[in-house]
Amino acid sequence: MLPFSEITYVRPDLALLETSMNQAIARLTEATQVDEANAAITEINTLRNQFETASQLVEIRHTIDTRDTFYETEQGFFDEASAIYQGYVSSYYQALTTHPLRSELEQTQGKQLFLIAEASLKTFSEEIIPKLQEENRLSSEYTKLMSSAQIEFDGKTLNLSQFGPYLQSPDRDVRKAASEARYGYLKEQGEAIDTIYDKLVRIRTEIAKTLGFPSFVELGYARMLRVDYNQSMVEQYREQIRETIVPLATQLKERQQRRIGVDQLYYYDEGFAFKSGNATPKGEESFIIEGGKKMYAEMSPETNEFFNYMLDREALDLTAKPGKAGGGYCTYIADEKLPFIFSNFNGTAGDIDVLTHEVGHAFQVYESRHLTAPESAFPTYEACEIHSMSMEFFAYPWMEEFFGEETAKYKFNHLAGSVTFLPYGVAIDEFQHVIYNQPELTPAERREAWRTIEKKYLPHRDYEANDYLDSGAWWHQQGHVFGSPFYYIDYTLAQVCAFQFYAWMEQDREAAWKSYLDLCRAGGSESFLTLVERAGLKSPFAPGTVEAAVAPVKAYLEQADDLVLDRV
Repeated sequence: MLPFSEITYVRPDLALLETSMNQAIARLTEATQVDEANAAITEINTLRNQFETASQLVEIRHTIDTRDTFYETEQGFFDEASAIYQGYVSSYYQALTTHPLRSELEQTQGKQLFLIAEASLKTFSEEIIPKLQEENRLSSEYTKLMSSAQIEFDGKTLNLSQFGPYLQSPDRDVRKAASEARYGYLKEQGEAIDTIYDKLVRIRTEIAKTLGFPSFVELGYARMLRVDYNQSMVEQYREQIRETIVPLATQLKERQQRRIGVDQLYYYDEGFAFKSGNATPKGEESFIIEGGKKMYAEMSPETNEFFNYMLDREALDLTAKPGKAGGGYCTYIADEKLPFIFSNFNGTAGDIDVLTHEVGHAFQVYESRHLTAPESAFPTYEACEIHSMSMEFFAYPWMEEFFGEETAKYKFNHLAGSVTFLPYGVAIDEFQHVIYNQPELTPAERREAWRTIEKKYLPHRDYEANDYLDSGAWWHQQGHVFGSPFYYIDYTLAQVCAFQFYAWMEQDREAAWKSYLDLCRAGGSESFLTLVERAGLKSPFAPGTVEAAVAPVKAYLEQADDLVLDRV
């Protein structure tokens, strides 16, 4: 097994892939026996995994260094090729869903594959390939723009991710200056960002109309493979968050304001949790990796095996550096059966959150690597995020390894942040519904729409005199809005599920872990709500679930004396 750096990348031959796919699809179509059909599906999956392996190698290496001209060129190739490849997959789905042996194949391949195929067929036609290519190109343009930031501050040249420690400085003047420098850069790029998004909204709307959808909202849901819930359920869920969580989040922000000793909590104060300073890891990357090895060795035999596998294969790129794309993600290199974790360590508690959150994703796909169909490696996104957010809580007993005497401070802020995130997450979702239901809005009107929604879900937020943010531009930095429309609410749905695991592990950790491990091994073999039921959790959409799920977290936060924690 090669380390990641030694895995060879070869650009796929699209003509050869098309021929091979067509031949395998023909064998599937002509199959009169289940064994023959299954063999053809296996061959198709092998071809797809080869293409997707190459695509993932390029994405990883391009985001590690967006200045690398070779992988920038290859990313451009995949921006074009992925739309063509989608056509090959669509042909496969057409053959699969109309097959005379469909009922028998559902028994061997799983019903979820057919639900995914039916949803995906609605999202593609040969006619839209040029539009899909343009959409991909615009998403890459946004990534390149955001990763190219070179901002002079504190005698250094920083990218957007490297501002993290300054935004959490105990010195308010430093926090303010760092925020002004960071958002000053985004303001300079604001018109370009608005233009990219305007083009994305328009091209996505054109794609939706071409496919016969009323708007991109319906197409967006189909792309997200939401086979067991709809817009109405999402809207009712957002209302649960507004009624139950917004008041609680506002109270937590008021406590934060008192705790850090400011008359008014401004936007540049929100990342600063304690007057004595936020909890921070007691070392850099090597220290964190060593702590991770100990934690996952003690957590379970499965996590021990998995984490050492990741280290042996050098499948983690963790620290922020020039030219590196922002954010963090986990992906999967199918032919290598190798998860890969990408992040931007910057010396804050977020580094540990990566070690738990992204590792949760990676652990899931490692445990479900026996599922070879591309549709099954990961489940749909809202189910994916259950694994990551729940792992953050399963890791709690080991936080002292990283934070020492500041452990209680970390846990309080992590739990508080998990609650206050929920209103923001649904605000991003509601914003996207508004935008794609009114694609004719101007950039200025889109900013105004965001500001209205923001005030609804985050009434505490105060931008002081920052005219860029007060104009409604905060979402400019939320990459999901540009590259993965309608993704963001998935984090909140998963957080409500993770809160249930948090309560369960407090009562019976062994049973909670057994359920979690089974959920990971199920991969993408079932739909979101079926997986939730399988795990013994309650649907976030059910009335009262949000309030019940957050109750144990609320109780913990209310009994905690945060002023005492602040003396640490």
